[in-house]
Amino acid sequence: MMPEGKKLYLVPTPVGNLEDMTFRAIRILKEVDLILAEDTRTTGFLLKHFEIKNKMQSHHKFNEHQTVDWIVSRIKAGENVALVSDAGTPGISDPGFLLARECVAQGVDVECLPGATAFVPALVDSGLPADRFCFEGFLPQKKGRKTRLTELAEETRTMIFYESPFRVVKTLTQLAEYLGASRKASVSREISKLHEQTVHGSLEELIAQFTQTEPRGEFVIVVEGK
Repeated sequence: MMPEGKKLYLVPTPVGNLEDMTFRAIRILKEVDLILAEDTRTTGFLLKHFEIKNKMQSHHKFNEHQTVDWIVSRIKAGENVALVSDAGTPGISDPGFLLARECVAQGVDVECLPGATAFVPALVDSGLPADRFCFEGFLPQKKGRKTRLTELAEETRTMIFYESPFRVVKTLTQLAEYLGASRKASVSREISKLHEQTVHGSLEELIAQFTQTEPRGEFVIVVEGK
């Protein structure tokens, strides 16, 4: 049984294949007093699939600044709360950091369950050194993008980026421009889903591949360090 309240659980959810949900994650989501969801419709499908009937509340990047204090006060009053994002581990390029930080600041227990996240399989599949790496998530869209790319040109560790299908060619092109077109890289898409694919090559070769074939799905780009 779940212990007395006053805890925030960060619960990873599958990035694609529903079989990646853990037994423990299902149990926690059934037992908590409240589930915070990035998109209640997306999480609703997940809960229905695993026959989880529980209260759900919206918690996303547009309202998290306003709701953090209210959530922390509920946990301090004795409730167990679980936070999930649409896919993967909350806080990794998803809402979660602000709430976890405030809980820690106010002495509230935070427990993150191990589970699905997209960048680990992509890193291992890349065949690039995985002993030392840096996770960059999404590059800045406008302000600070060129500065960040200039800094990353000197990075010696393997680098990991998230990207949408609409911007993957643009990002690969800019990486080639700043890091060199011959830099080794891999692109993974649709991780754990039916059409999962990882393509290896130089940045130049990957640009050619995805210019020829329309990019579809969510992408993880892995690039070797200097």
